[in-house]
Amino acid sequence: MALSTSRAINHITKPLSAAVYATRRLSSDSTATITVETSLPFTSHNIDPPSRSVETSPKELMTFFKDMTEMRRMEIAADSLYKAKLIRGFCHLYDGQEAVAVGMEAAITKKDCIITAYRDHCIFLGRGGTLVESFAELMGRRDGCSRGKGGSMHFYKKENGFYGGHGIVGAQVPLGIGLAFAQKYKKEDYVTFAMYGDGAANQGQLFEALNMAALWDLPAILVCENNHYGMGTAEWRAAKSPAYYKRGDYVPGLRVDGMDVFAVKQACTFAKQHALKNGPIILEMDTYRYHGHSMSDPGSTYRTRDEISGVRQERDPVERIRSLILAHNIATEAELKDIEKENRKVVDEAIAKAKESPMPDPSELFTNVYVKGFGVEAYGADRKELRAALP
Repeated sequence: MALSTSRAINHITKPLSAAVYATRRLSSDSTATITVETSLPFTSHNIDPPSRSVETSPKELMTFFKDMTEMRRMEIAADSLYKAKLIRGFCHLYDGQEAVAVGMEAAITKKDCIITAYRDHCIFLGRGGTLVESFAELMGRRDGCSRGKGGSMHFYKKENGFYGGHGIVGAQVPLGIGLAFAQKYKKEDYVTFAMYGDGAANQGQLFEALNMAALWDLPAILVCENNHYGMGTAEWRAAKSPAYYKRGDYVPGLRVDGMDVFAVKQACTFAKQHALKNGPIILEMDTYRYHGHSMSDPGSTYRTRDEISGVRQERDPVERIRSLILAHNIATEAELKDIEKENRKVVDEAIAKAKESPMPDPSELFTNVYVKGFGVEAYGADRKELRAALP
C-alpha cells in the first residue's frame, strides 16, 4: 500500500463549539466564531506542534466551499479541453489537492510569496488570478496570465506574489529561497512558500538551498505536497525515508493532513510566525491527486481504482467542508448544489471568453527573452535577415 496514512479515517473535522447544536440557522455571511478541530493531530520534528483547535466562521466556510468547488470544476474542464485538443503539451491537474491551495491562502497575504512546480493552476487562482486568464493560458491565447507563452506549467502573477509555475523538477526551491533572502534583505515581515512534490524531495538542490536558508535564518517555508506518487513511482519505492517533514534534520518540520483545509490553515499560520522569528521550516502536506501525474498518465496502472475511490469517499477536502456547513446549519444541501451549478456556469463562460482571445503574434517569439535596454537584435539562422530589434 503506497499511502502512508490509513484510509480508515472517515470522520469529518469535529465541531467543538456550541454553535453546532443551535437550532437557529447561522447566516452564511456571518463572522461569528466557530471552533473546529483538525481531522488528525500534527506530527512534528524538532518543534512543538500547533493546537488542533482552529477558529473559523460561517463566511469563511462558505468561501472555502465556493473556492474549492470552483477550482475542482476548473480542473475537470481542463481535462475535457485537453481531450478535445484545445490544450496542448503538458497539463498537470490539481483536483484532490485543493485544500492545500485554499488553506494556505487563508493564513497569509498577497505580500507573502508563493513559488511552485508545474501543478500550478489552482495556486494561481488562489493568488487572485481569474478563470479567463487561466483558460486562455492553457489554450495558448494572448489573454493568458503569461500572454499565452507559458501554458499549463508556467502560470505567473508577480503583482500578487505568485512567482510561477516551473517545469524543471525541484528547480523552483532555490528560487524560492532567493525570494526569502530578498524579503529579509529588505527587512519585510513577509515569508515565501516554496512548494514541491514528493517526487522532487530527493533533489540535491533542495538541500543546498535549505542549508543556505538555515544558515541565514531566512523566512522560508518549504512545502512538500506529498501526493504519494512521483509520476508513477510510489514514495516508498523512491525514498528510503519518506518522512519528508524530517528531511531538514536541523530544520524543524510538521506533517499536516493536506486534505483538511483547516489543518493546512493552522499549519501555515504557525509556520509563518515561526519563519519570521526563527528561519525555515518544512511542511509536509499529506494529500492526494485524483488524476494521473499528467494528462498523458491514466493514473491507474500503478495504483488501484479502489484506492482512488477510497480517498474520495473518506478524505475528500470538498466533502469535509460540505459536511461542516450542513452540520452547523449554515446552508442547505440544495443551496450548496446551487453554488456548484453557478461555478459550472462561471467556468463555462470563462472558457467561451478565453476561446475568443487571439493567439499570440509570431513576433512574440522574440520578446521576454533578453532584458530591454541593451539594443539586442535577433537574426535568422543565416544572420542575413533581421527578425527583431529590442529597444
